Amino acid sequence: MTLKPPLPPFDREGAIQKARMAENAWNSRDPAKVALAYSADSVWRNRAEFIRGREQIEAFLQRKWARELDYRLIKEVWAWHDNRIAVRFQYEWHDDSGSWFRAHGNENWEFDEQGLMRRREASINDIPIRESERLFLWPLGPRPEDHPGLSELGL
Repeated sequence: MTLKPPLPPFDREGAIQKARMAENAWNSRDPAKVALAYSADSVWRNRAEFIRGREQIEAFLQRKWARELDYRLIKEVWAWHDNRIAVRFQYEWHDDSGSWFRAHGNENWEFDEQGLMRRREASINDIPIRESERLFLWPLGPRPEDHPGLSELGL
């Protein structure tokens, strides 16, 4: 049995830690690494796409990061209770023509007893931005600890 702490039931600190771990993993843009945070039978709704299991999660993420270039993400805990966490997030990316976007969204997460995410519901909207409007300017990879979060950026 693989444990992925912190484990439910979540307190404030555990929920914040879980969200930051997810943010760091997604900022790695490594589909195989990210998929390991989800249960083998995890169910997702991502926008209008429905995904089941780690194999489909990994394939989805490969497609996503092939299209969403120079991806940088910030997540912030909105609420938590028992084995569930709600986050709001924003990420910046550009397409292969150099057009930049900021995606705004909300995710609802449900975890199993091992701390693996078994359900993810994501609602996301992309807003075109000019490159000069970018706010997520750290080098590719995890957001530095001293980089402001969404609230500190006024987002």
